[in-house]
Amino acid sequence: MNYIWLIYLPMTMDFYLPVKSWHDLFWLLATIIFLIDYILVFEKSAWRRVTIPLELMITGAFCIFEMNFYMIIFSGWQLSYTLGHYPKKYFNWFCLAYYLCVGIGSIHAITIRHNNFDLVNVLFILIFVMFSPMMSYGLSHAWLRRYQLSQDKRRLEAIVRQGERDRIARDLHDTLGQSFSMITIKAELAQKLLIKRPEQVAGELSDIAAASRENLQLVRNIVNDLHQKSLTEVLLEQSKNLAAADLILITKGESEAVEWSTAVQNKFAEVLPEAITNIIRHAHAHEVQINFNEFKDRYQIIVHDDGRAKSFMRSGSHGITGMESRMLEAGGTFEISRERHGTEVQFEIFKDQK
Repeated sequence: MNYIWLIYLPMTMDFYLPVKSWHDLFWLLATIIFLIDYILVFEKSAWRRVTIPLELMITGAFCIFEMNFYMIIFSGWQLSYTLGHYPKKYFNWFCLAYYLCVGIGSIHAITIRHNNFDLVNVLFILIFVMFSPMMSYGLSHAWLRRYQLSQDKRRLEAIVRQGERDRIARDLHDTLGQSFSMITIKAELAQKLLIKRPEQVAGELSDIAAASRENLQLVRNIVNDLHQKSLTEVLLEQSKNLAAADLILITKGESEAVEWSTAVQNKFAEVLPEAITNIIRHAHAHEVQINFNEFKDRYQIIVHDDGRAKSFMRSGSHGITGMESRMLEAGGTFEISRERHGTEVQFEIFKDQK
């Protein structure tokens, strides 16, 4: 895309072809130097202290001495876009020099060649030449903001992955750490009893075997948990779906909810996508708010949208019944209700049932 605008460059060179004088040859050489410099601005960022002023000098010369406003448009777009990644003072200096060249060139065209300077040229200058730097600079900043948002998103995903690793480490420490410590103690005791009291070794070995079987089951449970989604993973996935549908997602208590136990998060992760999918498909909403609450006896998630409350039960649809059955299986509750603005869905899991 950086070079696509060069398809218009032959139109400028056509003014000096075929070569009839040193004048034509001079400006053709200036055009070639401009082309080389145009490429260097993109390819050699370390040289921009020289290449950017040089390009503006060349296109400014075309504008002032030849009344050729086509050339300076290249600088208006390319250099403004490039300077969007630098402190604004550089763009301000560029604009000062750019509009000075345009102004002198316009005065020159009106006073020296007024017979050839018609309304079409005036409109061309006002629309394309005058507004090109501002438009290009704005596009550059918009792209930069999108890039920064994309970077922040990747960092967030990295933080989420680190959080998942920390959670797995805690689960392993809390479950397997104590069991392996006990196995180590039992093995050391069996080794001592082997000499002093051999008849008791069999009992200790049986305890070690039983503990090993329990640890194996714990490992299987942890692996099974890893195959299930956490609340953070669900929210990352659903936030993309909501953004694609032009819906705003607002959460409260999310940072506390990601610390809930793996089992509780997995149960909520089974029903939360269905609730959000229903909003996207049927609510005609603009905003979705998800509140995560923890009380002494229960965990709670409330999903509220500002759309149109409709009939909850539709022919051939099992979304509502599916969410309700999953909550009941988890020892919790499920409620859905119409509000003044939209619909509210409430999920709860009791702590003594989790």
